[in-house]
Amino acid sequence: MIIGVPCEVKKDEYRIAVLPAGAQLLVEDGHTVLIEKDAGIGSGFTNEGYLRVGAEIVETAEEVFERADMIVKVKEPQPEEIARLRKDQIVFTYFHFASSHELTVECLKRGISAVAYETLTNPQGGLPLLTPMSEVAGKLAAQEGAKCLLAPMRGRGILLGGVPGVAPANVLILGGGAVGSNAARLAAGLGANVTIMDINLDRLRYLSDVMPSNVTTIYCDPHAVEHYAVQADLVVGSILIPGAKAVQLITKELVGKMKKGAVIVDVCIDQGGCCETSKPTTHTEPTYVVDGVVHYCVANMPGAVARTSSQALSNATFPYCRELANLGLDGFVQKSPGRANALNMRDGKITCDAVKDAFPEL
Repeated sequence: MIIGVPCEVKKDEYRIAVLPAGAQLLVEDGHTVLIEKDAGIGSGFTNEGYLRVGAEIVETAEEVFERADMIVKVKEPQPEEIARLRKDQIVFTYFHFASSHELTVECLKRGISAVAYETLTNPQGGLPLLTPMSEVAGKLAAQEGAKCLLAPMRGRGILLGGVPGVAPANVLILGGGAVGSNAARLAAGLGANVTIMDINLDRLRYLSDVMPSNVTTIYCDPHAVEHYAVQADLVVGSILIPGAKAVQLITKELVGKMKKGAVIVDVCIDQGGCCETSKPTTHTEPTYVVDGVVHYCVANMPGAVARTSSQALSNATFPYCRELANLGLDGFVQKSPGRANALNMRDGKITCDAVKDAFPEL
């Protein structure tokens, strides 16, 4: 199989999907690996490093897409990339189709086989290819939230952990999964008062056992969300419904009731966001203000720490990438139900129930 790894073109995206170690193993398996020139530079991986392990460096993205049987990426195909896709080409990446009607329609038109990181499941029902980036995004959420609370960032001008004699910030985290738990742990470590909400009581019991004493667990219902949101200095949105659009727990009306200079970090913006006033932003222009509340809604947060993220992502995705290359698409999806869950579309048809539910007309 010919495997192509293009340079990511989404704004402020510096990750790469296959590291030199992975390229070496694919070559040893008998595959041809095409790396677009300088695709790894943003993550600290040179062209020479790929050449040394037998990969081929090609000059343009056009050549990568034209020659490859399988495209391996980090972020969803951008418009100029979609135009280069062809029927039956396997594309292995994050798609988040449910949050974008346009992306879904255009990929269906191209007839690709879309294998999505975010819907592949393990035998325990977990999301092994989403988890590492969720861990990164959770830690970044606390860091960026603390930064956005600074006065020059139009925040309330408070220190997340306070100082002796001055109260720490109140942090509300919506969702107790990988993003939420990592955000809670870092915010608590900085000394903030942290409240983490979820609808899974077993998860809340677990978090209550493992989190430090300045983390409180609360069952998530609309009344509780409003009560704690109006008290919060920082709200982290980390809601996840696999493959589906995020639930909007923070309404525009509630934003208007929050403290002026409070911050919302909407990590689930890739899935449409959990705040009604959220819209995607970039690392270059990460924030905007609605009703005095600072919104941080960067759609590719882990891209800011590209080397860490590329290594963490590849650790999780590469074994499946190698299986896809060695088994082919049919062999891959037949190997387990969890792998079959990763297939979101094929032959111009949606094969993922969550995406079908988001766009029943398709």
